[in-house]
Amino acid sequence: MSQSLYEKCVLGGFVLLCFAVAGLGSLATTPAIDGWYATLSKPAWTPPNWVFGPVWSALYLSMAVAAWVVWRGHPWSTTRLPLFVFLGQLTLNLLWSIIFFGLHRPGLALLEILLLWGAIVATLLAFRRLSPLAAALLVPYLLWATFAVALNFAIWRMNM
Repeated sequence: MSQSLYEKCVLGGFVLLCFAVAGLGSLATTPAIDGWYATLSKPAWTPPNWVFGPVWSALYLSMAVAAWVVWRGHPWSTTRLPLFVFLGQLTLNLLWSIIFFGLHRPGLALLEILLLWGAIVATLLAFRRLSPLAAALLVPYLLWATFAVALNFAIWRMNM
């Protein structure tokens, strides 16, 4: 297999991984959107439901490309820790959907999303050491997660 084809396959693997997490998260999210989530009091600045799919799709694609850029540019001995941190935040990302939408626990999800936010920052910083481009690709994710923390907090407070 040529190096170019191998790199494309690895990129495809990162994309599949990120969208697999999205798909698993949607198993918890989708049933709750028109049910439990629809019954919650939400702040006026809550985006309409249709916004979340396209935003998350772009963010998952950006995450995959960022991980690939880190993987592609450096030896495994250098990328191992940053990529494990990346996998950790991806796991926390999935867990938030399960806690918030699947378990209907906005308070617990708030605690979890704060851990996720910290893991995103840790991933961004670990990636920045290896590739400013990879770090820049994670900035929209961090900004969206910051918004998600505020939204999760507001929903929790409004529904206590």
